[in-house]
Amino acid sequence: MVETVSKRDIRKLKLDELKSFFVEHGEKPFRAQQVYEWLWNKAAKSFDQMTNLSVGLRDMLKEHFTINHIKVDHMQRSEDGTIKNAVTLYDGMVVESVLIPTEKRITACVSSQVGCSLACKFCATARLKRQRNLSPDEIYDQVVAIKEQSELFFGRPLTNIVFMGMGEPLLNYSNVISAIEKITSQKGLNMASKRITVSTVGVTKMIMKMADDGVKFNLAVSLHAALDKTRSSIMPINDTNPLSELADSLRYWYTKTKRKVTYEYVVWKGINDTEEHARALLKFAKIIPSKVNLIEYNPIDDGEFQQASTEALEMYMHLLESNGITTRIRKSRGKDIDAACGQLANKS
Repeated sequence: MVETVSKRDIRKLKLDELKSFFVEHGEKPFRAQQVYEWLWNKAAKSFDQMTNLSVGLRDMLKEHFTINHIKVDHMQRSEDGTIKNAVTLYDGMVVESVLIPTEKRITACVSSQVGCSLACKFCATARLKRQRNLSPDEIYDQVVAIKEQSELFFGRPLTNIVFMGMGEPLLNYSNVISAIEKITSQKGLNMASKRITVSTVGVTKMIMKMADDGVKFNLAVSLHAALDKTRSSIMPINDTNPLSELADSLRYWYTKTKRKVTYEYVVWKGINDTEEHARALLKFAKIIPSKVNLIEYNPIDDGEFQQASTEALEMYMHLLESNGITTRIRKSRGKDIDAACGQLANKS
């Protein structure tokens, strides 16, 4: 019986490894630089696109390697211009990514895991068990796809990237960091780190690791309650990473990076819509320099969580702003195609 050996994804090779491959096969090492540029700067999906390589050289690459590029199998467009992509990975698994257009920017919201293990009760993705982490190139490909859609449908460049899609980025830390390095590299997409935001539910030890690693991107924390009892009831992560530990990790983050944090916060009817909760958020927001996004809630069908009243949101807004915390109410986009925050669940 002949054993089938799957080809290695060429994007798993570092530049030096690629140079060694070409030398071992009697080729000049500069070929590696050419291929590397095709893979990361030009986001080639096949070896046949590498037109400055001879046909023979392209055939040799096909013999040894593959490019496990993602496929955007289904695209939905919202009435407000938002685009949701159902992205099929090389092994048939599916994640979702979103293009969010506004007047001043176009943002790519990308996924970092297939499913999620953190079981936040208000999030549709949490109902999908975590199946695996995305590789750096699968994350990178989502950004490239949205960059191309931005140019095709809006005639404008992609301006921002948020890791707020499916999964918890800090539980796939090394791959997320590797993807960001490619995205910000001059040999990749050459995007500025300050245009990238990584959002976490509050994995405290990884927030501290990010600080130690000296990352240059922005940090957002999905907070949603600043009282332990309430937060634990809707976000199980709070049982092992309570608010006191989260506060300590954020102090460490700011000491190391001098970068403010953004708190993502949904106000729900009957859950956290009281002045007690608003004052707890105000106290927490003052731990380090921060800003708050009050997010419009996007229902996920069961009715347990409902958007708070306009009066409750205004109460939060007034309390925070009058005490020096920059606050905005973030209207959700793409709700009609289940593309808004918390709705990504492979329905498409």
